Amino acid sequence: MGELRYVHLGFGEESVDYQEAWQEQRRVHAARFAEEVPDTCLLLEHTPVYTAGRRTADNERPLDGTPVIDVDRGGKITWHGPGQLVGYPILKLPRPVDVVAHVRRLEDALIRTAAEFGLETTRVEGRSGVWVLGDPVESRPAPGGLALDFDPRLQDEEFDPRLNGPEYAPSNAGQRREDRKLAAIGIRVAKGVTMHGFSLNVNPDNTWFDRIVPCGIRDAGVTSLSSELGREITITEVLPVVERHLRDVLEHAEPKPREIEHASV
Repeated sequence: MGELRYVHLGFGEESVDYQEAWQEQRRVHAARFAEEVPDTCLLLEHTPVYTAGRRTADNERPLDGTPVIDVDRGGKITWHGPGQLVGYPILKLPRPVDVVAHVRRLEDALIRTAAEFGLETTRVEGRSGVWVLGDPVESRPAPGGLALDFDPRLQDEEFDPRLNGPEYAPSNAGQRREDRKLAAIGIRVAKGVTMHGFSLNVNPDNTWFDRIVPCGIRDAGVTSLSSELGREITITEVLPVVERHLRDVLEHAEPKPREIEHASV
């Protein structure tokens, strides 16, 4: 791939409204498709917002009527806001685009970023994003004093973790020693050009996630660099590290079109 251009849309007191950033994404997407700009990654912090991908279920949204913006990316519901670094890589890739390979490249850059700060992260089979693994299931403390065999999140279809207090809250997954997501990824591809991207939790207030079922996952939670490392990490510290690893991964990639299986006659 060619050189990657970075555009900083706003951080801290200049955090960017989601709709404003979405409009800028569409503008850059059209310009990239027309070959008017190179591959571009928009980097920013958002003002607090819940966004829902196309697969979000009604029972994963906030119970208190907090507004949610429905968007045209894959995945389910998540939160964006202060303390979270958001990146929108707008890249032209060979068609038909291999979406899975693109997601894996973004994960790779974020895994390398976390490692540079001293945090080991990984992928989880069947779940996109970057994860901190919890203890083996048999070693974890059971929420609510129940045996894990009776964890209602897994056994009761009517159970709603949003109604059951801090012991089931996604933000407390570290205390429960469960798997917890450090970075979420959700993308869309139109005309061979990618949109949307990743959100990396640096030092946000993770209790924002407790109003929803983040990414539709009930048996795991969320975390941040600061929470895992036990010290304050800032967007300012993380930004150049993310840029360096994204550039290294994306500029050295040789994307190939997705292979199409032809039915035998």
